[in-house]
Amino acid sequence: MGFEKEASSSSYGLPREDTPLLGKPQPLSSQLKTFANVFIAIVGAGVLGLPYTFKKTGWIFGILMIFTVSVLTYHCMMLLVYTRRKLESRHGFSKINSFGDLGFSVCGPIGRIAVDIMIVLSQAGFCVSYLIFIANTLAYVFNSSNLSSSFTQLRSQNILGFKPKTFYIWGCFPFQLGLNSIPTLTHLAPLSIFADVVDLGAMGVVMVEDVMIYLQQKPVLNAFGGLSVVFYGLGVAVYAFEGIGMVLPLESETKNKEKFGKTLGLSMIFIALMYGGFGALGYFAFGEQTQDIITTNLGKGWLSNLVQLCLCINLFFTFPLMMNPVYEVFERRFCDGRYCIWLRWLVVLAVSLVALMVPNFADFLSLVGSSVCCILGFVLPALFHLLVFKDEVKWTGRILDVSIVVLGLVFAVSGTWSSLMEIFSIKV
Repeated sequence: MGFEKEASSSSYGLPREDTPLLGKPQPLSSQLKTFANVFIAIVGAGVLGLPYTFKKTGWIFGILMIFTVSVLTYHCMMLLVYTRRKLESRHGFSKINSFGDLGFSVCGPIGRIAVDIMIVLSQAGFCVSYLIFIANTLAYVFNSSNLSSSFTQLRSQNILGFKPKTFYIWGCFPFQLGLNSIPTLTHLAPLSIFADVVDLGAMGVVMVEDVMIYLQQKPVLNAFGGLSVVFYGLGVAVYAFEGIGMVLPLESETKNKEKFGKTLGLSMIFIALMYGGFGALGYFAFGEQTQDIITTNLGKGWLSNLVQLCLCINLFFTFPLMMNPVYEVFERRFCDGRYCIWLRWLVVLAVSLVALMVPNFADFLSLVGSSVCCILGFVLPALFHLLVFKDEVKWTGRILDVSIVVLGLVFAVSGTWSSLMEIFSIKV
C-alpha cells in the first residue's frame, strides 16, 4: 500500500509528533511511567484558564463539562489504539508509529495531510497560548503599580513605546530563535520534567490560596452560565485535555499493553479531578473578578510572583519542544526531511505575530480547542475507527462512531464561532 515508504520518509533523526516529551524512552514502560507520561502529555497552560471559564459557564456546568470531555477524550484515544492494533494485525501493514502514520494507512495521502494540518495548527496554537501567558504574566509581575492593578489596566501602559504584551513577546523572540534552532532537543528533556513539576507545585499553591480567599470573601457564584457560553466552555475543556497525538507512541512503549486502557483511564480520572478542583476553587475565590489567567488574581506577594515567574520559565523552555512536531511536518514536506533553520525561524515569527493579535488567553484556548482540537481529538479517531471496523462492528458501534463525528463537527463549528465572537467582542 506504500505505507512503509511514506512513513520512513519522515524518520530522519529529528523528533516528530510521536516523540515523547521525556526524550528518548526506554523500549518498554511500566504502568507508573505510562501514567506519568500521559499526565505530562496532557496537562499544560490550559489549566490556568479554567477558573475564568467556570465564571462564564457556571461552576456546576463547568465540572460536568470537564468530566464529559474527559470521558469522550478517553474513548476517542482508545479508538486510535484499537484501530492501530487492527491495522498492524493485517498482512501488508508495517509499524504505525504516529497519528500521521495511522491517517496514511487508513486514508492514504489525504489522511496524512489532514492529520499533519491538525497537528501543526494545534501544536502551534499551544505555543501561541504560551507566549500570551508569558507576556501577560510578566507585564502583571513587573509593570503593575499596585496590588489592585488588573491586566486590563496594564494594557494602557507603555514600555519603551510598546504595549507590555508586545514588549515581552518581542523580548522573547530572539531567545526563542536560538532555542528553536537546535536540531535535536533531547537534552531539553530535564527542563520539560521541571516544567511539569513546577506546574503541579504552582497549582497546589494557587488552590491553597483560593481556599483561604474564599473563606474570607465568599463571593456570589453562578451554577449555570446559560446556553450562549456552552460551546465556549467546551472549547477550553477540549484544549485542556488535548494530547491525543501522544497516545499511539505511549501505547507502543507500554510493557503490559493489555493494561494500557486501565492506566490511561486512571490518568484521565486523576486529571479530570484536578482540573475540576482547580477551576472550581479559582472561581469560588474570586467570583466575577476572576481573570482570564487565574494567577493574576493572586496579588503582588512574593509567593504569587515566584509561582508566576516559574510558570513563565517552564513554558518558555517547553515552547521549542512543543513546536518540534510542526518543524517535522514542514521540513518533511518542504525540505525533503532536512533540517532548515530559516524555515524554523519563519514559523517562530508567524507564531509570535499571531500571539500579538490575540487579546485574551482563555478566549484563545477556547478557539484552538473548539476548532482543530475537536477535529483532531474526536472527529478523526471516530472516522478512522469507523472506516477500519465498518464490516465488523454492530450497528450500535457504527451509530456511536457517526455520532461522535457529527458531535465533533458541531462542537468545532459552533465553538469556533462562539470563541471568535468573544475574541473580537462582537455581540450578536
